[in-house]
Amino acid sequence: MSGQINPSLARALALSNEMLSAAEQGDLQSLASLDLERTKLLKSFRNGTRQVSAADQAVLAQINATNERAIGVVEHLRRSKGRDLDMAAVGRRAVAAYADNRSRR
Repeated sequence: MSGQINPSLARALALSNEMLSAAEQGDLQSLASLDLERTKLLKSFRNGTRQVSAADQAVLAQINATNERAIGVVEHLRRSKGRDLDMAAVGRRAVAAYADNRSRR
């Protein structure tokens, strides 16, 4: 099988690209279902392969790189949401403080 890419890996790479796109769009539900499908393919490849060809190693490296990018995008989204929640809490405290001072007048 030298030079030929395992079909499961080729599909897993396509799913990885779809996952990156879903992450960039903030579609976490699609991201989770795509990851589940990709995980099944990768496990199937691992369980059915005794020796990994150079072509398959290259595809695995691409999958890994794409996965790292998707993780980075999701981490950025998580931090952004955290900042939004922090700002909302500051706003709630300011409104509460203003309401307390206003009722004392």
